[in-house]
Amino acid sequence: MNSMRANLHSKVHNWMDRMGFRLNSAKTSPKSKTTTKHYFFETFNFLEKTRAGEPEKTSFVCFDTYGEKLKVRSLLDLQTAFYENISQLK
Repeated sequence: MNSMRANLHSKVHNWMDRMGFRLNSAKTSPKSKTTTKHYFFETFNFLEKTRAGEPEKTSFVCFDTYGEKLKVRSLLDLQTAFYENISQLK
């Protein structure tokens, strides 16, 4: 299971680099050693939460301008939400 989560982490980062997502902000909680990063592309946003040194425990949550949230369990979940959001803009 750990390798699946680490694999999701690398797949998501490779995809977002190709698409042109930008890092909007990053905050680290010194107490829990958790880093929350906010990425965006036009009106689509998602959060990445990871603990220091544990990329296999990274979690992703995406949301749009309408406040809809989706926990990302696979790259396909993220891509589907992204393309639905982009198609609504037209």
